Amino acid sequence: MGTTIDIREAIEAELAFDPLVDATNITVRNLNGDVALNGTVPSYPQYLEAAAAAQRVSGVKNVHNHLEVILPEGDYRDDAVLTAAANNALAQDVTVPDGVEATARHGNLELTGTVRYGPQRDAAERAVAGLAGVRHVRDEIEIGYDADAADVTLLVEDALARSALVPDDSDVHVGAMGNTVTLTGNVRTWAEHDAVIGAAWMASGVSDVRDFLEVAS
Repeated sequence: MGTTIDIREAIEAELAFDPLVDATNITVRNLNGDVALNGTVPSYPQYLEAAAAAQRVSGVKNVHNHLEVILPEGDYRDDAVLTAAANNALAQDVTVPDGVEATARHGNLELTGTVRYGPQRDAAERAVAGLAGVRHVRDEIEIGYDADAADVTLLVEDALARSALVPDDSDVHVGAMGNTVTLTGNVRTWAEHDAVIGAAWMASGVSDVRDFLEVAS
């Protein structure tokens, strides 16, 4: 699959196939594997799932998610109610450390605080993403842990070597400076791409991952 129309039609079919997405108001544009999603969806989980569905399609190199979340009338919550609901969800999730807090403004949640690992930050996002009234989540959580760059590089390289999704002949290169990991090279699929990114975030002390990976067409 390599033509503009083939990729676009395949994404439209995948969106229609995905039971977690209402694709009625989604339009797809594609230019040589560079895909844009435009239109509206009725919830933030659908906003996330639509991009994930597009990434599953062969030939997709990048997905620009321009979808807007337009909540059904019954799902709107005022800022105080949504803030309380989000903080309750964070407090009840055992994978989210104490000190992470949420603040709502017009359906947009901002997460703040400090965690030790990248997956803990992801856990905080997941804890609030499915709440009624959420239109978007902005993650400002910091990772407060100093790590040696050489140790971080070895940890990520070892994780990639163990991964079933990353081939032994992978040309992915891992570089670290301070708490920032830079990933370069080529991957075959978005699943492999996400496995590499996930491995980088799992390493202790990583506060930023710079993604320069190229997804094969």
